[in-house]
Amino acid sequence: MFIDVARIFVKGGKGGDGVVAWRREKYEPSGGPYGGDGGRGGSIILKADEGIRTLMDFRYKRLYNGGNGENGRSKKQFGKDGEDIILKVPVGTLVKDEESGKVIVDLKENGQKYVIARGGRGGRGNARFATATRQAPGFSEAGTKGEERNIVLELKLLADVGLIGFPNVGKSTILSIFSAARPKIANYHFTTLKPNLGVVFIGEEKSFVIADIPGLIEGASEGAGLGHDFLKHIERTRVLVHVLDASGSEGRDPIEDFYAINEELFNYNEKLKDKPQIIVANKMDIMEGEENIAKIKQEFEPQGIKVYPLSAVTNEGIDELKYGIWNLLQTIEIDYETFDEEYQEEAIKETEDSIIVRKENDKYIVEGSFIERLIYSTYFDDVDSLRFFQDNLRKKGVIDKLKELDIDEGESVFICGYEFEFFE
Repeated sequence: MFIDVARIFVKGGKGGDGVVAWRREKYEPSGGPYGGDGGRGGSIILKADEGIRTLMDFRYKRLYNGGNGENGRSKKQFGKDGEDIILKVPVGTLVKDEESGKVIVDLKENGQKYVIARGGRGGRGNARFATATRQAPGFSEAGTKGEERNIVLELKLLADVGLIGFPNVGKSTILSIFSAARPKIANYHFTTLKPNLGVVFIGEEKSFVIADIPGLIEGASEGAGLGHDFLKHIERTRVLVHVLDASGSEGRDPIEDFYAINEELFNYNEKLKDKPQIIVANKMDIMEGEENIAKIKQEFEPQGIKVYPLSAVTNEGIDELKYGIWNLLQTIEIDYETFDEEYQEEAIKETEDSIIVRKENDKYIVEGSFIERLIYSTYFDDVDSLRFFQDNLRKKGVIDKLKELDIDEGESVFICGYEFEFFE
């Protein structure tokens, strides 16, 4: 089965907490803080791999969590970092934010990596908070949470050449002759239910990738038949090879077929008009093929569209077509663009120091990732820890912001769900 869209949830691991510990060794009568830092949380990393062809692996598993960092240890030992999770995706995968639908990153190079959900930072142990005036800090710092998000993986094939046309015109047969690809071939419509890729070798260090796009029908751009699902794979191609049944064996006019398919392409996206096209007049070996080929050439070659007569059965004309495509590709710059996709601006992520101070329904509220971590790290029975908490509120401007909101002495302040009384 060909899976080209997948929705998954990714979450970086939480950073480990710093630890409160004391030095209690022989011949060390003064002791002192000895707690180590927590380990970093594991990240979720996407990696483009040309060995992966579909998004099938994401069909059944949709939740991915990075490993949590270990808490710090005594003797200033760091906790172990959480394990990163590397998710391999096909080359040509667009990664989108599910909520906005905007593209986060386009993974179109083999081996390309992107950290989609970063793991949290490890918290500091109490040994980190020792100063000349605070020689025995009885507190440590909590690790931060990892990033989390819902994303959509959408595959758009990377191919130099796209074979397009109505069903049963011979696209799959041409692909099998050109390359080592072995698509399913039969004499009925919609034999091809998924795009097939093949590599065409011209000579040493000379090759191109060709995709057999499933047969399009009228109304494809509106979702009829298989068209809507696979039109997007045409976007990435550099050249469109339009395969026509020159024999008219199914009672269709090949010239009308060309215009009908192009209408579907341009209805889907007008920018496809800019892609170079060549025509393959297939089935020239069948009666009336030669006569129709003359009409096809007369119609399209004045428009600058090269017509290649071909018999996929006898292989006549195959070499001319192969080298014709190669020569055309040499004139086109490689740019696997994606049409009409809106890219997400570099996200302004909530920083570790983010603090929100607001008044809502006559309640004073303080929240944010920094405050959440600070309150989680505070030992309210420890004088040094409480003083550290209060000093940070002042340094971060929380007290000043509350005063700007006209708070009075003794009024309640809700900090991450906990209620405190305000005193300067």
